[in-house]
Amino acid sequence: MSELIPGATVGVVGGGQLGRMLAEAASPLGVEVLVLDPTPECPASPPATDQIVADFDDESAIRDLAARVDVLTLEIELADPEGLREASAETGTPVHPAPADLETTRDKLAEARSLADAGIPVADFRRVDEDDDLAAAFDVLGTPLMLKARHGGYDGRGNAVVDTISEATTYFGTLDDLVAEQLVDFERELSVIGVRGHDAIATYPVAENRHEAEILRETLVPARTDDAVHDRAEAVARDVIAQMDGRGVFGIELFETTDGEILVNEIAPRPHNSGHYTIEGTVTSQFEQHVRAILGHPLGETALRAPTAMVNLLGTGEENRSATLSGVEDALAMANAHFHWYGKRDVRPLRKMGHVTATGSGLATARSTANAARDAIDFE
Repeated sequence: MSELIPGATVGVVGGGQLGRMLAEAASPLGVEVLVLDPTPECPASPPATDQIVADFDDESAIRDLAARVDVLTLEIELADPEGLREASAETGTPVHPAPADLETTRDKLAEARSLADAGIPVADFRRVDEDDDLAAAFDVLGTPLMLKARHGGYDGRGNAVVDTISEATTYFGTLDDLVAEQLVDFERELSVIGVRGHDAIATYPVAENRHEAEILRETLVPARTDDAVHDRAEAVARDVIAQMDGRGVFGIELFETTDGEILVNEIAPRPHNSGHYTIEGTVTSQFEQHVRAILGHPLGETALRAPTAMVNLLGTGEENRSATLSGVEDALAMANAHFHWYGKRDVRPLRKMGHVTATGSGLATARSTANAARDAIDFE
């Protein structure tokens, strides 16, 4: 497939910030990107060659996209795996990651079962479709437990720690199509960006993540843990990637337990928020890597250039309003700080609007710079 670079065209279902950064990374390779997204002039539209305005599960629009590109991929799990499969069959356009990968990872019960069946460590779990199932889960898994919607949850939506059936009902409405997980006593949250190429598997350095209200706030690389945990996290990530059918980048969220074990939390079949540090922090960004992998080209080097910190720029205030930034010049004046704006016109509370990355001679320096740059930026 080497004749496709330059000159290849990649179709992306989803046009949010991940699609934007994919298109930015593809351009230097001579690769064009077309996106499908229901929001006109979505965040990915400026660097993309064209946008099809349609819902993520619009089968006709997905076929149109497939007919115009050399390979289909996705940046959001709301993409329809069956629509992707049918579009590929009709047009001959390959899909990476594979629709089967999306089917598994978008269903938290199917994901947990597939990992457990492969001998990959996960928290104990139970299926919940009614009140009696949750009562049994409390008996087996303990109280409190983590309750997750099997489909559609992201950025903390669809996840809740619950002590009682009443609490669960208040949060979810009906206790149907859920998965209960034993609450993990963890030392820290980790992640590994893994990539499956046409003939190789690669991993990026182990990252340490800090969440609040289930939303990622900060990523530190390398993770502040011992070498044995780094090695185990990388080994588990490689085992996860080996289970995937298609090519591309996968974000693998992990727990380091208090006794030093590694458990898989969730898998994203796409570039991941905790991998944004790779743009400045590693030799090859996760976005360029994804383009390389889905087109079947050699993978890039994943080594860390320097200790790196990434912080998300989240929407402030209590109301939706136009996104008017201030303080960007102050942030850009800080040495080794890099500001990324996602081009979203409206700011909402805790909406991911951008991120700041900083490198440094040590992780403490990088972290201090990244947070100072983030704190300098505000919404008027």
